[in-house]
Order: sequence, then C-alpha cells, then structure tokens
Amino acid sequence: MPSVYDTLHAACAALGTRLFTITTQDEAAGLARRAYTSHPVEYPVSGTKPLTRDGWYDHCITGQQVFVANTTPEFARYFFDHALITSLGLGSCINIPVVDGGRVLGTVNLLAEEQHFTPDKLAAYQALAAAHHAALVAEMAKD
Repeated sequence: MPSVYDTLHAACAALGTRLFTITTQDEAAGLARRAYTSHPVEYPVSGTKPLTRDGWYDHCITGQQVFVANTTPEFARYFFDHALITSLGLGSCINIPVVDGGRVLGTVNLLAEEQHFTPDKLAAYQALAAAHHAALVAEMAKD
C-alpha cells in the first residue's frame, strides 16, 4: 500500500510538479530532515539542512504560511541549492507547512518550471495537502 507521501506525490505530479520532497522539522537538533523525495540522486532521503532563521523561516515556519516563489530570484536568497534547482530546469516552488497542535511538523515542497504556481494551481495544491493533512501528521510523527 502506498504511503501518504507516495499518494500526495502522484497527485501533485499530475498537476505539474516536477520535484517533490517532504521535510520534517527537528527543532531540538536545529535541522530539517528530508523524509521523502522524487529525486533521490539530487535530494536523497538522508539529507538534512540547518534550520536557518531567515525570511523563509519567519514566513513558513514561524508564520505557518505557504511560501510561494514563481521565479528563481524569489527563492535563491533562501535556498543554498538554488543552482542545483535551476540546473534541473526548475524555477518556481511552494513550501506548504504541515501544522499540528500549533506547531509545524514539516513542509511539503513542490518545484516546477518558472511561473507554474498560478493562483488556481496554488489553491489546488493547498487543497491536496489539506485533504491529506491527518495522514501527513501521522507519518511525520514517525520521522
């Protein structure tokens, strides 16, 4: 039986997502851990990155709001791997926080070509994440 990560990945890919990852927050360790990836060579599940208290963190983690960047310059200042992202032909992203009990457990991270995340597509992706919220929370609690 596919995991919620597999199911959500397939649904997002059908809408045009080209890179899909799930990261979980480990506040105690100060790390974000990759729990799922559509690109295991470039973004292996074993990957971690430090939780940097920057504008992205303030918006997505502290503010619990979806981060949207439809061009590389919009995300390059926050993503140290922006060169790798653009080398894959990707130029836009969204990060959807998964919130439970008032805290962010992790994020659903979707990337596609530049200008992909129109208001209609953004709403569709957010609806998918909301429809899978309970299963995402349960799975992230294991990670």
